[in-house]
Amino acid sequence: MPAEPTQPAEPARPAQSAPPSHRVRVRRIYEPPSPDDGVRVLVDRLWPRGLAKTDAHIDEWPKALTPSTELRRWYHGTEGAYEEFRRRYEAELEAPDAAAALDRLRNLAAQGTITLLTAAKDPSVSHTSVLVRELDPQAGA
Repeated sequence: MPAEPTQPAEPARPAQSAPPSHRVRVRRIYEPPSPDDGVRVLVDRLWPRGLAKTDAHIDEWPKALTPSTELRRWYHGTEGAYEEFRRRYEAELEAPDAAAALDRLRNLAAQGTITLLTAAKDPSVSHTSVLVRELDPQAGA
């Protein structure tokens, strides 16, 4: 009796990553609020110039999470390079008050969309890009 033909093994399916449990967005504070913003978080230490507080529509303003005045001045001076700024800012985020504020934002992000608001003209080379990586590691991948 001939041997029964064997069925070829099913190809392995690639593992699907779980959908993100949250979404972190970045917008300039001067843009009008959007219904998709979720929790609006101002992440600048200084209040944005020319913007009335009533027009900002912010939900949180965790100043402990913002770069220190010294770091901000260094970066915006003539000697500041972004990679060094990023390294120094990541070190500042390890301070207890900053770490607690970051944990609070992680908890908010786990519940839904959060929008980080900044006055920076180019958020991709500002502290907001560091915060996005901290809050949503998949975003930096």
